[in-house]
Amino acid sequence: MKILLINHYAGSVYHGMEFRPYYLAREWVKMGHEVIIVAASFSHLRQKNVEMYAPIKEEIIDGIKYIWLKTPSYQGNGLGRIMNMLSFLCKLYRYLKHITKDFVPDAVIASSTYPLDSYPANWIAKKHSAKFVFELHDLWPMSPMVLGNMSKYHPFIWIMQRGEDYWCRNADVVISLHPGAYRHLTERGLLIEKFNVVTNGIEISEWIDINTPEIPLKHLDCIRSLRKQRKFILGYAGGHSLSNGLELMLEVADILRCEKEISFVFVGQGQQKEDLILRAKKLGLDNVHFLPPIPKRAIPKFYHYVDALFCCLPRSPLLKFGVVMNKTFEFMIAKKPVVCANSSTFDPVSESACGFTVPSGDAVEMAEKIKEIRKLPESDVLNMATNGYEYVLSNYSYPFLAQKFINILLKTLN
Repeated sequence: MKILLINHYAGSVYHGMEFRPYYLAREWVKMGHEVIIVAASFSHLRQKNVEMYAPIKEEIIDGIKYIWLKTPSYQGNGLGRIMNMLSFLCKLYRYLKHITKDFVPDAVIASSTYPLDSYPANWIAKKHSAKFVFELHDLWPMSPMVLGNMSKYHPFIWIMQRGEDYWCRNADVVISLHPGAYRHLTERGLLIEKFNVVTNGIEISEWIDINTPEIPLKHLDCIRSLRKQRKFILGYAGGHSLSNGLELMLEVADILRCEKEISFVFVGQGQQKEDLILRAKKLGLDNVHFLPPIPKRAIPKFYHYVDALFCCLPRSPLLKFGVVMNKTFEFMIAKKPVVCANSSTFDPVSESACGFTVPSGDAVEMAEKIKEIRKLPESDVLNMATNGYEYVLSNYSYPFLAQKFINILLKTLN
């Protein structure tokens, strides 16, 4: 099968996020399929963007053909990002002959966060008698309306709504990362029989590599100091933004300040980090430690050093659509018990019995579960760790997810 995957923000292990297109495509290539990924040269998600000396650039990465379209850089979510989107969309039309030169796709996948790439994707699919596949990452425009408090009458939201309605009506098949998204999409015109779920997952080799590098000395000194004090360490490594709900953990730390043997270690960066640090100082929390981000390959080593891991999904109307917290997959493969604040209809922590889930925003219950985990017999902790590890291997490894995706495409083609 020949697959053309359009993802504005696609990256790779060499560029940084987003990783899903790369991981899926790499597995598809191993299966014998041909894959082209079309992406923008600049993305705010990547650690390393693509150097461009022409409007279009081809590159082979681990058997995957990448076609980069030159787009302007930007910061934040203002006009610059909109111009970046428009530039990418226009060049999809402009360079179609180059993109599909000697490559007639069987399936064209629109896979960006925003829905506007569905227009060129469907146009390309029709030109080549291919199937038009829409891969749903986030519910747009619902997400910016809920998280950014934007009016449905805002011009940006109006345009995005037209895009969502378009792909709901025209896609031959929909692959959703969120199991409950059909509740919304069928109201926008999607036929339920077109709806399929392939969540994000985990690249197993990155988490069990014996050559995992050591964490930085600053982080190691912090861990060693807490160990000398016989602390029970709860860890988190990832983004410090509103969507990660970390302010809840400061409430939890405040509740547990009298439990002198419990400490929290936050590793990472993000727009909310400085606010979290200031709030922790204001509350006088000496059981909370903030550390800089570390390379992705070193994160498994950090997880190895802590006793348990925590993550939070803030309260949101979006949770009823089965929002997937990818961080939990990392925690489970790390063989550590997990304490998670999550009111989503998708809850792998409870399903796998690898820890405890409490309602989003419930700091008191979160604190109680942390105390409970700390007091568990070692055998119970080991069972939790094993449960999570085996569950991820069976259900959320990228070879498994890539095969599931391909099976859906093959069924559609037939």
